[in-house]
Amino acid sequence: MPGGGRCPDCGSTELVEDSHYSQSQLVCSECGCVVTEGVLTTTFSDEGNLREVTYSRSTGENEQVSRSQQRDTAVAYYQQAYRHSGIRAARLQKKEVLVGCCVLITCRQRNWPLTMGTICTLLYADLDVFSGTYMQIVKLLGLDVPSLCLVDLVKTYCSSFKLFQASPSVPAKYVEDKEKMLSRTLQLVELADETWLVTGRHPLPVITAATFLAWQSLQPSDRLTCSLARFCKLANVDLPYPASSRLQELLAVLLRMAEQLAWLQVLKLDKRSVVKHIGDLLQHRHTLVRKAFRDGTAGTDIGEKELQGRGQGQGQGTEAVEGSSLDLPEGKRPASPALLLPPCMLKPPKRICPTPPVSTVTGDENISDSEIEQYLRTPQEVRDFQRAQAARQAATSVPNPP
Repeated sequence: MPGGGRCPDCGSTELVEDSHYSQSQLVCSECGCVVTEGVLTTTFSDEGNLREVTYSRSTGENEQVSRSQQRDTAVAYYQQAYRHSGIRAARLQKKEVLVGCCVLITCRQRNWPLTMGTICTLLYADLDVFSGTYMQIVKLLGLDVPSLCLVDLVKTYCSSFKLFQASPSVPAKYVEDKEKMLSRTLQLVELADETWLVTGRHPLPVITAATFLAWQSLQPSDRLTCSLARFCKLANVDLPYPASSRLQELLAVLLRMAEQLAWLQVLKLDKRSVVKHIGDLLQHRHTLVRKAFRDGTAGTDIGEKELQGRGQGQGQGTEAVEGSSLDLPEGKRPASPALLLPPCMLKPPKRICPTPPVSTVTGDENISDSEIEQYLRTPQEVRDFQRAQAARQAATSVPNPP
């Protein structure tokens, strides 16, 4: 197919497209010279001329430039941080993770879905030391570091699972389509975020629990017997310690939502059988969450609304009374929605109350002048107090007889 350019060797304009492996090449039909090599993508101007772009002008080169800029930025942050005396005088363990903290800050600023746990694994570093050093550098340098995008983190983390192709270690019934599993995992993570299960917590345990439920719900007949620990072993990922707790919290939310669907109320679902209906629950997620939960601020208004509804029902006739659940017996009234609050507020941790110090008052303690003045009320009491002070000073100033 003739093109708009010329061959650099023979000057011919007879340039044709030829397929070389998986890349399309532009070749001179006269001398066989490959005019374009390493073709990756096209631009708008070249698409108009049916010309493709070589690697040196493509996004691949820009990616290399971007990585070079990231490296330079991380080195600059390291040099700035090391000028502070608090960093130079720190322990060796903290200095060893300093470079990783600078790399993490640079990646976060460029929206790279990188976690602290990933860098700690690469550096064999302690997570507590790394997180403390990271927060110290951000505060010392006054940097603006955006929060990690949860969607990008889910995509990156789930891509590392070894469940998307059959292997000797993964049975065929456990293999799942990557796109289906990723789509349902994102929906479950969004549900967890809407119900306060992500706020203030490490994201990976929540993502692990959501991925496990998504994987089970796609083929529940074959996968309900698989435990979370075995799932992580098959996927070749580490099992985060709080993932089991996040799993139970997610299942509790799903059970609350299932109570709002009429065709699921008769099935008497539990935390095991509700997994079969996750697809239906996610399809009506927003409506079910509003019905199953109420805001914490709405709890104080319930009593007033009930009283108002009862008064209006008596004044408006029997139609409002029949439609209200207030006239039902107490045991047959529908359950009120649960509070939609963070778990730390629903189940606050127990704190040890310090015992107050025991103070024994005998009545013989000395009373300071400033404390006495607090008890003086009338001018006569003030004059008597001043007269007593003067008499006391006069008595102490008289020398003792020989």
